[in-house]
Amino acid sequence: MPHILLFNKPYGVICQFSRDGLHPTLADYIARPGFYPAGRLDTDSEGLLVLTDDGRMQHRISDPAHKLPKTYWAQVEGIPDEAALEKLRKGVALPDFTTQPAVARLMEEPANLWPRNPPIRQRKAIPTAWLELIIREGKNRQVRRMTAAVGHPTLRLIRYAVGDWTLAGLGAGESRLG
Repeated sequence: MPHILLFNKPYGVICQFSRDGLHPTLADYIARPGFYPAGRLDTDSEGLLVLTDDGRMQHRISDPAHKLPKTYWAQVEGIPDEAALEKLRKGVALPDFTTQPAVARLMEEPANLWPRNPPIRQRKAIPTAWLELIIREGKNRQVRRMTAAVGHPTLRLIRYAVGDWTLAGLGAGESRLG
């Protein structure tokens, strides 16, 4: 029977076990041989990474054909209005593709949010807001590109859920069997 490991990837950690000499890796946090990530998170993104010890399960989780919803919390520059949210909901035209429609809503700052190291830049003249975005794609830097395209660059990005798996109860750098 396949096993699932849920990991709350901190900012700056690369989604591989082999060392690159520049960044912390999964090997610095996970001491369970035989588990491999089912999908990736950019080095400067945080949050849920699903790992498994089963190659078929790994493929099923990460394959876009299965379209598992991915829930992201994005702290963005400025406060998106309904027009910006509607663009996200309809699909955003990017230079190389148009995104599928997303679920997009403003949200309060997540409760019990761990501090990011290093902290995001703060600018007194520009407010920030939190968005919840649910997408079924996962192209390279897609959420960041989507929010920038509607005029609200992402400052901090946290993946909260993949399908039914969530970060609930996991601090930065922590893992648990799912």
